Amino acid sequence: MSDAIKVGFVPLSAAPRGILVVFCDDSLKVGPATAKALGRAVELVKRAAAAAAFKGKSGATLDILAPEGLKATRLLVIGAGKAAGLKANDFLKFGGVASSKLPTGTTTMTIMAELPDGAMTSEQAVAIASGLRLRAYKFDRYKTKKKDGEEGGSRADISLAVGDATAAKKAFTAAGHVVDGVIIARDLVNEPPNVLFPEEFARRASQLRKLGVKVEVLDVKAMQKLGMGALLGVGQGSARPSRTVIMRWDGGKKGEAPVSFVGKGVCFDTGGISIKPAGSMEDMKGDMGGAACVVGLMHALAARKAKANVVGAIGLVENMPDGNAQRPGDIVTSMSGQTIEIINTDAEGRLVLADVLWYVAKKVKPKFMVDLATLTGAIVVALGTEHAGMFSNNDELAERLLAAGVESGDKVWRMPLGPEYDKLIDSQFADMKNTGGRHGGSITAAQFLQRFVDGTPWAHLDIAGTAMGAPKTDINQSWGSGYGVRLLDRLVADRYERT
Repeated sequence: MSDAIKVGFVPLSAAPRGILVVFCDDSLKVGPATAKALGRAVELVKRAAAAAAFKGKSGATLDILAPEGLKATRLLVIGAGKAAGLKANDFLKFGGVASSKLPTGTTTMTIMAELPDGAMTSEQAVAIASGLRLRAYKFDRYKTKKKDGEEGGSRADISLAVGDATAAKKAFTAAGHVVDGVIIARDLVNEPPNVLFPEEFARRASQLRKLGVKVEVLDVKAMQKLGMGALLGVGQGSARPSRTVIMRWDGGKKGEAPVSFVGKGVCFDTGGISIKPAGSMEDMKGDMGGAACVVGLMHALAARKAKANVVGAIGLVENMPDGNAQRPGDIVTSMSGQTIEIINTDAEGRLVLADVLWYVAKKVKPKFMVDLATLTGAIVVALGTEHAGMFSNNDELAERLLAAGVESGDKVWRMPLGPEYDKLIDSQFADMKNTGGRHGGSITAAQFLQRFVDGTPWAHLDIAGTAMGAPKTDINQSWGSGYGVRLLDRLVADRYERT
């Protein structure tokens, strides 16, 4: 996987090259190795900080061109705030901030991974390296003309000066694979729908075989044989045939039940017969953000050889309104045998997930399963774009996801489930209907999905506000965020790989 930047690790004593990046706290104090590298320029930093009202707040920057007394072309001081309160995600942000200061063209940069009380840990330095790469990501492969200054883009050779270069390099090998997974997910979400349709998505997921992942692709005939009438009903109006992809990584104990992750993969969603308004319909190329996350996650787990048995499953469809499309009022039979009255063909993602969740519950029999879906606009109204909505039938799994969200920065917020909401999707003509109306829309969607988990410990993540079009951050300037890859990788690591 190519990168705009190359990140390496060197000892703290190494001579700086190119742009020099250092850290200070909110009293402008720097570490001993940093002070030695700066020499007399320490006083220059103090004078420049006073002139620019720079207080060393977390993420704030002081940029000094051609600093006197240093061979560096630029000196960038990044505030770390109060060092005692720093968390892992702060270092990820610091990497993003440093990456944002890279000039157009080819350059070199040295980052002193040191705080006032001494060298950063290997994990903290690795977080900076990950933030550098995540911030540098761009999706511009279809641009034939660039704006002035963008022609060559930014390419950088970055050295992180650390206390233990060998340990940091080893730790970044695994962390780099997780970054690769996020980038894969972003690429998938950003691709145009005429390029990334169900068959092509399945082909890309099949490339995981190179990493030792077992991949099975179910075509329409195979899904018909399994009775996946809910998923197939969504895709029947498209000229692009639907697919389901099952990905298996066996990195744990032989014979141990796996954990499973399920992704909604609506490669384009017009709404079907219940067609969406034209405004912003182009965003519906991202309605496969859940499936993108699962593919990126499976890449990360396999590439870093996670010590866990994991099954990823994605349902891939297009929801189009041709003469063969399903109609409001139709009744379909799911793989579970339960019947569903179609009230609104734009409530299609839950139909896709219903069959894939049932397949996983009955065929895979996982310890637990988590699904991800850009499912409802209602969750954006409820939570905005800072948290994904989490619904779960298992308190332990919910608590693990909440903790992994805090640690990774892919935050979740638990939402309610209950029989009172379940009644809203009862149908007078079938076992259930596919929407319960406007009120509590994200909750009734989750209630619908719960009917297809067969008692398996399960969590549903509604990522409509976080997977695409979310506000840009210090580590993501892309429309597609890759949300969920770091969250679920952390969940797996915490469950199976930490003592």
